[in-house]
Amino acid sequence: MALNLDGIIGSSSVLAEVFRILEKVAPTDSTVLVTGESGTGKELLVRALHQNSTRRNGAFVPINCGAIPRELLESELFGHEKGAFTHAIRSRPGRFELADGGTIFLDEIGEMDLSLQVKILRALQEKEIERVGGTVIKKVDVRVVAATNRDLEEEVAAGRFREDLFYRLNVIPMHLPPLRERGADILLLAEYFLRSHCTTKDRKRLKLAERAKEMLLTYAWPGNVRELENFMERLSILCDGTEVLPEDLPEKIFSDIGEKPLKKVVEVQPMRPVGFVWPVLKDMEDKNLKLKEFLEAIEGRLIDEALELAGGVKNKAAEMVGIKRTTLIEKLKKRNLL
Repeated sequence: MALNLDGIIGSSSVLAEVFRILEKVAPTDSTVLVTGESGTGKELLVRALHQNSTRRNGAFVPINCGAIPRELLESELFGHEKGAFTHAIRSRPGRFELADGGTIFLDEIGEMDLSLQVKILRALQEKEIERVGGTVIKKVDVRVVAATNRDLEEEVAAGRFREDLFYRLNVIPMHLPPLRERGADILLLAEYFLRSHCTTKDRKRLKLAERAKEMLLTYAWPGNVRELENFMERLSILCDGTEVLPEDLPEKIFSDIGEKPLKKVVEVQPMRPVGFVWPVLKDMEDKNLKLKEFLEAIEGRLIDEALELAGGVKNKAAEMVGIKRTTLIEKLKKRNLL
């Protein structure tokens, strides 16, 4: 069966190695620990693990362990019984129960409190949980996949993460490389995000100039794929032309690659004076004309404008400037325009 990689874009060799491991691991029930910097797309990889597993028809239940206060996280994971704590007005199942028959994704597990790590270890080893305030042991059939942007071995050495839980989670380690190591994938993703945001925001289609592409490939991308997508969304809204030029890119890219930011050239239309402005002697001197020649030049411009507005109809043009048609014709003959 072909891998379902919906949402994961890239053809680099480092990503191909991730896909190779994914293809082998996905059909099993082995616990997987996904590591990688923030913004690399770890959740997409975990979802691909679930979609390519025998549990694909079961629930996929994610929970961000770093986003929930530790005093509430236990209840979120294991559920609680009515009256277990203030405001527990009814019994409620936790994420492990909701994931029964499917996959639970413990994102940012490195942020979890030590006291709760013990209960996670038991759920992994014994496949059973106990609700907060409960006395009944519940069996759960879940596949556990965890992810972190921390180095858990360092966390273990520092006493912030249980060693036994680390080894229990780290059965199959998978590392998602940072964007800066994925070469041409940067441009594949940039063009995909740019096209997508232009479409959803009903903006004109944009393309990347060659020099802009070179700069995107050189930039270190500390925020990884998430940062790249944010940049492309910004460009889809703010870029005025049909092409993303270097001067359209954020200053931090120039700073990172060691170049000075380019100032975008903005064409300024000359302002028309408000109201009528009488010509002055300097205007005549600037044109190097005498009074008669200067007045004839002004007259000629007015007649030309009247003819243009009248669509070449001489009667109408003569009426616009307040002279007879015969007089207009004489003036045009004098200027060799008839």
